[in-house]
Amino acid sequence: MKVAIAGGTGFVGKHLTQLFLQKKDTVILISRKKRRSDHPLIRHMTWDELENNIKPLEGVDAIVNLAGETINQRWTEEAKKRILESRLDGVNRVQALIEQLEKKPVLVNASGMSIYGTSETESFTEESELRVEDFLSGVVDQWEMAAEHIPDTRVVLLRMGLVLGSDGGAFPKMSLPFKLGVGGRVGSGHQKMSWIHIEDLCRMIEFCIEHEEIEGPVNATAPIPVTNDQFGRSLAKALRRPYWFPVPAFMLKALFGEMSELLLKGQQVFPKVVTDLGFRYKYSVIDHALENLVRSGKKG
Repeated sequence: MKVAIAGGTGFVGKHLTQLFLQKKDTVILISRKKRRSDHPLIRHMTWDELENNIKPLEGVDAIVNLAGETINQRWTEEAKKRILESRLDGVNRVQALIEQLEKKPVLVNASGMSIYGTSETESFTEESELRVEDFLSGVVDQWEMAAEHIPDTRVVLLRMGLVLGSDGGAFPKMSLPFKLGVGGRVGSGHQKMSWIHIEDLCRMIEFCIEHEEIEGPVNATAPIPVTNDQFGRSLAKALRRPYWFPVPAFMLKALFGEMSELLLKGQQVFPKVVTDLGFRYKYSVIDHALENLVRSGKKG
């Protein structure tokens, strides 16, 4: 298989690249800056190079678009602008490339579960009504609309939950207080967390590419969400650290501003599309996932 990954040098992209390399697939990594490849199956290309010469992309089976400014920062007005514009720019550039290709690849476009809104009691599947009620849900809504209107292309909208990995994303920062012996629940602790192990996320992306019947929204979450309190207790257990120091909501708001809402409000999101088609998780239970990540972190 031949796969192109936009934003492939980030946390998810690096893990996804390794999965494809293990399968002896060819990978084209698309980024803004020119990079050198140290692997025979990897080719680095810039957006500008491909826009001027589409031939290296001919015959590609899939494009995975992960490009976009990180949301893990204080949401100033300038940051909000970058977060939105980087995502729309990435989709527009991908569309321009696909339009030049004779054979249209499947597009797996990163998205987010914030499109469902938040609730401590409701559950959400891919069939749930969408709620554009805040900054991040508005970003995801515009992001998805831009991607799903690419003509003559099978588009998968990958609505990612909290991606857990020992070497990137939010997990290292989340685990730091526990390592220091001051970990505990965040806010009320009742808010639901819909999460996924990085390994399962990458396998799910491959699953979506290979199953032609998958199109449109796909919830990239583990099948068993947990509360923030359950997550914290599992993490403390995996790290063999105490669990006792709650972080009050006002402290998070002071530290992170508007972004603190991600930690204080819950979403219980279920992956109906892939589970109905028989996708098997390696880490469906939070205890097993966190034990694996803690072991991986020690090896690293």
